[in-house]
Amino acid sequence: MEAPAKIRTILHSIAGKTFGQEAARFGDVYDPALGEVQARVAFADAATVDRAVNAAAQTFPAWSATPLGRRAEVLFTFRALLKEHAAQFAEIVSREHGKIVSDAEGEVARALEVVDFACSLTHQLKGELSENVSTNVDTHSLLQPLGVCAGITPFNFPMMVPAWMFAIAIACGNTFVLKPSERDPSASLLVAELFERAGLPAGVFNVVHGDKAAVDALLAHPGVAAISFVGSTPIARYIYETAAANGKRVQALGGAKNHMVVMPDADLDAAADALVSAAYGSAGQRCMAISASVTVGDAGDALMERVVARIGALKIGPGHDRANDMGPVVTPAARDRILQYIEEGERSGGRLLADGRNLRVPGYEHGFFIGPTLFDNVNPSMSIYREEIFGPVLVNLRAGSLDEALAILRANPYGNGTAIFTRSGAAARRFQSEVEVGMVGVNVPIPVPVGYYSFGGWKASLFGDLHIYGEDGFRFYTRKKVVTSRWHESNAGMNLGFPTHK
Repeated sequence: MEAPAKIRTILHSIAGKTFGQEAARFGDVYDPALGEVQARVAFADAATVDRAVNAAAQTFPAWSATPLGRRAEVLFTFRALLKEHAAQFAEIVSREHGKIVSDAEGEVARALEVVDFACSLTHQLKGELSENVSTNVDTHSLLQPLGVCAGITPFNFPMMVPAWMFAIAIACGNTFVLKPSERDPSASLLVAELFERAGLPAGVFNVVHGDKAAVDALLAHPGVAAISFVGSTPIARYIYETAAANGKRVQALGGAKNHMVVMPDADLDAAADALVSAAYGSAGQRCMAISASVTVGDAGDALMERVVARIGALKIGPGHDRANDMGPVVTPAARDRILQYIEEGERSGGRLLADGRNLRVPGYEHGFFIGPTLFDNVNPSMSIYREEIFGPVLVNLRAGSLDEALAILRANPYGNGTAIFTRSGAAARRFQSEVEVGMVGVNVPIPVPVGYYSFGGWKASLFGDLHIYGEDGFRFYTRKKVVTSRWHESNAGMNLGFPTHK
């Protein structure tokens, strides 16, 4: 069907031009606080994806040959523009995602961190040299770009997660096709506009919108060399298997069930503040949200009492109001799915200490609001523990010891992020050593690494060998070439033996 004229239309950006006005299909973009459709986004078909990939492929030879200093200059200029427009990005993200503007500002700041690191490309792309590996023989390595890279990104961080990908990929000399979430796509178009203003050649960065049809076209396209993905575990597994089967390099980050272990010796007020912030910020729609706490020994009752008190003080409302602590979830489908999980948790015997199902926000009665929800005495067999809810629902499990807490985490199929709150250095050291999770916080509830480290989980939270951004990002978006050379003045003669270091 065609997009109605009464609401704005969001189109693709390919080689600096807009496409998609005549698209066969459009998707709804909601205002989550009002519960209304605010825009329609054009969905790309295979031909549109092909146009974007071909534009990127045509630009790749020139961009990959662009001197490193010039690439860095473009990225530094882009960074300045990104910082200048940070408030605009935050407003766009808040309007389409629903998160509080101050939370969206934090997302933009973390995106800037990765762009900062990408600006160090002149250092990161240095190869290695070994002189005289054999007589008059030197060996050196080159880091060269892959070609056209594609990013498929989630709704929960429509500015930050794409920056994890495109900033490093473009710094390495690749060209890029971004398929952002169709739920909140507008931030990606402002990125394209700022890149153009920064002097990035047309075709280096392209944006196509859509659903599974667009994703599948990218996964199968012979012109795409690498795929980066962040999303749920079932889709991450599908992306990884399909793209790898088509000969592409893949990093696919999956879902999470992040645990926070609270020891009896912890500062319980600090732990309660951290737990509420990490569980309910952005309405729990973070891949690094704490969605399960594990209270050890007699920490349980005291911590739950503090958490309930803090939940009661939270202010829930639309994202544009900075006085609010938490906004709505992103779509009616997300709201209905989360409500179903709460009902299942109650039926399965979880002790419901805070129930967010009947929340009403005056003036926003049709918005997709769910209040902070807390279950205690949850066991690992319950669906509210086993599955990624991706909403403002926190479940608490009880453990008798650190050994038991570690066993709970070890048995969980996810391994994205975790945290321990304790005053014991010995307990913290043991926890960070033994826990089978990719990112660990010690008295830090959301241990998202800074831009010059790398982000990634273990187990079912990551498919592929390399984490995203940081040094792993530069490794993912380049391939290494090793050159062995000999320069001598006279003919050394023939030697049919295998080369050695002598």
